[in-house]
Amino acid sequence: MNPAGDPFRQKLAMLDPKSHRHVVEVVDLAIEEARTVGASDIHLLPAADGLEMRWRVDGVLQQVGTLPLAVAPNVVARLKVMAELLTYKTDIPQEGRVRGKSGDGELRVSTFPTLHGEKAVVRLFAATGRFLRISDLGLPTEVSNTLGRLLAETSGAIVLSGPAGSGKTTTIYACLRELVETTGGRRSLATLEDPIEGAVAGVSQSQVNLAAGFDLPTGLRSLLRQDPEVIVVGEVRDRPTAEIAFQASLTGHLVLTTFHAGSAAGAVGRLADMGIEPYLLRSGILAVVSQRLVRTLCNCAEWSDDPRGRLGLAVERYRIPVGCEACRRVGYRGRMVLAELLVPEELRLGQAILDRVDIHTIEARALDAGMVGRWERARIAVAEGMTSPAEIRRVLGFSDDPLDSL
Repeated sequence: MNPAGDPFRQKLAMLDPKSHRHVVEVVDLAIEEARTVGASDIHLLPAADGLEMRWRVDGVLQQVGTLPLAVAPNVVARLKVMAELLTYKTDIPQEGRVRGKSGDGELRVSTFPTLHGEKAVVRLFAATGRFLRISDLGLPTEVSNTLGRLLAETSGAIVLSGPAGSGKTTTIYACLRELVETTGGRRSLATLEDPIEGAVAGVSQSQVNLAAGFDLPTGLRSLLRQDPEVIVVGEVRDRPTAEIAFQASLTGHLVLTTFHAGSAAGAVGRLADMGIEPYLLRSGILAVVSQRLVRTLCNCAEWSDDPRGRLGLAVERYRIPVGCEACRRVGYRGRMVLAELLVPEELRLGQAILDRVDIHTIEARALDAGMVGRWERARIAVAEGMTSPAEIRRVLGFSDDPLDSL
């Protein structure tokens, strides 16, 4: 039993199952408690004996409890009503949004048919007022300063890369707010997203609609005729979108986008593998910011110098999680970002990009030229006691051996 779910279970037991508002109260309580613990997602998974509930807190799923089988379909149905989905359709995936109350972030509800019924995942967006500017993100100083400087450029592309759940969207929204604040409405800012994850005053935001034939390439072509100066493309997923975005970056537009890749050099390599012409990448990319989120240790963590616990990381001492009431016995509280910044012009990587050299060569040359890589960021974070070797391995894995790069 996970202590993280104890307060929820205690409050759940106080609700009257005979009340006509019981299901509504269960859903409201689940959302309220998830926000209290800082969860980013609520997972409701139907099983043979009930509806299993889990929270994703600091990037890790935590078991909360199991709702009774009798209320399971009604709980999912309530979420579908809130998101304006079709309650009578239980055999197809659906997705919708729930407007948050004043001060709360919005919710995204996604349902999916499974063996024992509909599974639902609720994404909890950050509340209004959080992560307003680049300085609020906890990026390394040199990354934050360079990113802020590049936002003043009038052309070129800034690519924010990382795996799913690494905070790319949070960073790109902070960049948007930074642009709104620093330009005071003197630049035309437009986005094309799928979906829109938050409203930003002063920005023209649009959302793709595949059912109507309004996809990313189509929308981006039309958006270029709207006299934009800064264009945010929610995510580059295919070659047509990438080509249009990078062509726009060469014709007097500042383009910001996100891209799934494991590293900054990996983003350049994957774009090349998609068939993007080297000259577009060479001339179009202003910078690639690659980021990962790792959990930070609670104050209850203890120092250790046991070589076995280093897990191959080049550190003398490190802290290990213990667990206390403050961290709900998990050992971690909050997350920090590990970021690497690749600026091709500053690192003199132009010729390497034109020559289509492999990812490892690009990364090696960038590190030799002074780029601080993700493994060095990780080593520093562990050495300073901010996170643990186990957490670094959980996020960065074992296959990308850091010993050669540390």
